[in-house]
Amino acid sequence: MKLSVNDFILKASAEALRRVPAVNASWEGSLIRYYSAAHVSFAVAMPDGLITPVIREAHVKTVFQISAEAKTLGKKAKDKKLTPAEFTGGTFCVSNLGMMGITKFNAIINPPNSAILGVGTTVTKPVVKNGAIVIGQTMTLTLSCDHRVVDGALGAQYMSALKAILENPALLLV
Repeated sequence: MKLSVNDFILKASAEALRRVPAVNASWEGSLIRYYSAAHVSFAVAMPDGLITPVIREAHVKTVFQISAEAKTLGKKAKDKKLTPAEFTGGTFCVSNLGMMGITKFNAIINPPNSAILGVGTTVTKPVVKNGAIVIGQTMTLTLSCDHRVVDGALGAQYMSALKAILENPALLLV
């Protein structure tokens, strides 16, 4: 099975939610609702708008299971065959415009989620590694948050966890 960068990002996002569970929440009028399961949705562009299929229980699935499910849900979305149960109930969303060559952007939160991850394309550029300048791959990730639930410090904790996970992607295969 061929894995995509997005498959790793979806799995890493779920793992980061497990490590920083306060981000896996939503605002419900006058209180914050916390979720025990990471139901990670992902944006799929369609000619008449956007839809966000949900990978339920992503925190307990392998990157291979997530990949297969994302491919199936993505195809159903493009064919306009998703059921409401397949595009509702997400607790966190990933919007990846990298495949369109966008380097960075601020994604708009998809209520009732309290946060959405914007993923840009990978760029080859000089980076410092072990004190030397080498050619490396970088990717810009942005997190948009509903500050009633996820303030800047909590968002930074989540992004730090996500960064640590993505910098060691082989661990997602275990």
